[in-house]
Amino acid sequence: MSAQDRTLEQYHQLMQINAASHLVRAARSLGILAELRKGQRTLEQLSESLRLSREPASGLLDALIAIGIIEKYGDDYALSQAAQLLCQYDEDLGDARWQRLPDLVRGQSDRQQNDEQRHFDYLAATQWIHTPAAMEAAEILDIGGQGEVAGPKILDLGCGSAVWSCAMAYRDPEATISAVDNREALDAAESTANSIGILDRFEAKVSDPLEAELPADHFDWVVLAQRLSCLGPDVASRLVTKAAWAAKPGGRIVVIDLFRGPSRFNLAECVQVLNLQLETRQGTVRTLEQMESELREAGLDDIQFVFLSRSRANLGMSVATKPR
Repeated sequence: MSAQDRTLEQYHQLMQINAASHLVRAARSLGILAELRKGQRTLEQLSESLRLSREPASGLLDALIAIGIIEKYGDDYALSQAAQLLCQYDEDLGDARWQRLPDLVRGQSDRQQNDEQRHFDYLAATQWIHTPAAMEAAEILDIGGQGEVAGPKILDLGCGSAVWSCAMAYRDPEATISAVDNREALDAAESTANSIGILDRFEAKVSDPLEAELPADHFDWVVLAQRLSCLGPDVASRLVTKAAWAAKPGGRIVVIDLFRGPSRFNLAECVQVLNLQLETRQGTVRTLEQMESELREAGLDDIQFVFLSRSRANLGMSVATKPR
C-alpha cells in the first residue's frame, strides 16, 4: 500500500468512526434506543410512537444495523446484545467525560474536583467486559494447578464486580474469596460469584479497602485489580503495603491494571491515560519500572509481569511474592 493509499484509508476510517458515533447519539436523542429496550418494534411502530419521518428513520435504522447497534428479525428491529450492555455510565458513549477534555488540556480543569468513587462505580459496572482477560489471568496463575496451594484463600481488595478473583476461584473448587469494597460494588461482586456457582465460597466485607480490618499473614493470594492506576503514588503505596501485610509469607500479590506499553502511540493506552486524568485526582498509568519499585518498597520480591493478550484495554498483570 502506498503512502497516499494509507492516508486515504486513515481519512476514511476517521470519517466512518465519527459517523458511527453520531448515529448512536442520534438514535439515543430520538428515543429509538429507549423504545427498543422495551422490546422489538417495526418501522411503523417506531415512526408512530416517536413521531419520526419514515424514510430517513429507515435509513438510520439500516445504518445502526451496519454498525452492530440494532438487529432485524423480519419486520422487527431489536437492540443488539452489545447495545443492551450499555449502562448508565456509557450510554452516552462517554460524552459527558470527553467534553471536559479541552478544559483539561488548557489547564482550566481542577483534577481535585474529580469524583473517584464514581469512577470506581463505573469500573465495577463495566468490568464484565474483562471476563476473557480474567480467565486468561487465572490460567496464567495456574490456580489449582500442580504444585499450587490447594483451596487457596483469596483476598480481593477493592473488588469491584470481582470478575478477576472469581475467575481465579472458579479454577479450584476449594478456593475461597474475601472481597472488600463498598456495598454497591459488593452487590455486583456477589452477582458475579452467583452466576458461576461459587457464592457459597464468597465472603463480602463492606469497607474502604484502605481502612479495612484484615488478618495479618492470612491470604495465599491478594488481588488488586484496576485500582492502583486510579490512585496517586502515596495512596497506592498504602494499598500495596496493606495487601502485603495481609498475605501469608510465600503468598502472592496480583496487580491487574493499566501499564505503559512499549509504544507511546497505542490508541487504547492513550485513551486510558486521558480518561484517568479526566476522572481521577491523581490516577496515572504506571510504567513497569514504577510498578516494580512500588512492589519492592512494600517488601515484595520475585516480581513477574505479563500483558494480557485477551484484554481490549491494554491491561497487564504483575505478580509479586511476600518473602517467607
